[in-house]
Amino acid sequence: MIKASLDAIPDLGYSISATTRKPREGEVDGREYIFLDRETFERWIEEGEFLEWAEYSGNLYGTPERKVEEYLAAGRSVILEIELQGARLVRRKRPDAEMIFVRAPSLAETRKRLEGRKTETGDAVETRMATAELEVAARTEFDHEIVNADRERATEEIIALMRRIVG
Repeated sequence: MIKASLDAIPDLGYSISATTRKPREGEVDGREYIFLDRETFERWIEEGEFLEWAEYSGNLYGTPERKVEEYLAAGRSVILEIELQGARLVRRKRPDAEMIFVRAPSLAETRKRLEGRKTETGDAVETRMATAELEVAARTEFDHEIVNADRERATEEIIALMRRIVG
């Protein structure tokens, strides 16, 4: 969805998140994520390098602020792919940010998708499901909501929404 949005709206920038989780098969450092060890990530936190950061499923994730500021200084809007805790931090730091909540049509579908990836242990799936329940309950904190029942349709909705936001 994000790649399609970036392709459709050339003025959008994408901020690659940093994480302490190990790369999955096929992921490349600097493309999907900036992969850091925990010590480096924590140093970046202390140095104020992140616009937002959060711990999710035992790993740290964060948005390096420098790249976001570069995009904004160039007059571009920026897409951040973050979870609830990070979105709340962004909302405090940048109240003008437009927040879009993308969710599966149901928690049962969320579980099916997580289990279908086969990248998580059973315990990790349960932890992620508990987090998903909290996130869905907080969806009213966002400016927009898109239900991803059909990936192609959800992508079209996101692109149309972003075009309205970007102007």
